[in-house]
Amino acid sequence: MSSHRALAVSAAAVAALGLAAPAAAARDGMNFNPSNIVALPSVIARGGQLTITVDGCPGGATATSDAFPSTNLMTVAGSNTARGTATVNRDARNGTHPITVTCGGKSLTNPAAFTVIGGVQGGFGGGSSSGATPTDVAIGGGLVAAAVLAGGAFWLRRRSEKRI
Repeated sequence: MSSHRALAVSAAAVAALGLAAPAAAARDGMNFNPSNIVALPSVIARGGQLTITVDGCPGGATATSDAFPSTNLMTVAGSNTARGTATVNRDARNGTHPITVTCGGKSLTNPAAFTVIGGVQGGFGGGSSSGATPTDVAIGGGLVAAAVLAGGAFWLRRRSEKRI
């Protein structure tokens, strides 16, 4: 009976080892095939933070672009996805920018992964003179004249009602 028990335990151990070996081999020789690079938000201002996600990189990856420094992407637990956050340079040019992800010796580029928008140019909104312009004076004068006429008409009407 003892030999049957030893044989059963040995068979269970061999079966467990046999099932675990392919998983260990797959993990050691990870199947890196980067795909689907996503940058969110897809439109961002200079200095903003960009979340980069790529599928097919179970061991992490590195993302590069002309708009931000090289950024490490870490594996999302229990998946083949890697994710990281990059900060867009304050001097990045406006327009679309590519992201290249490298993992396991393989690279993938998304040529238009995100768009950088610039800040608003401050100023006077096209004003080129200081003080009131002739147009401003004419409009203001017309409004004052209309107010005086309306006030006079109201006063005369009230005065005529008292005589009745």
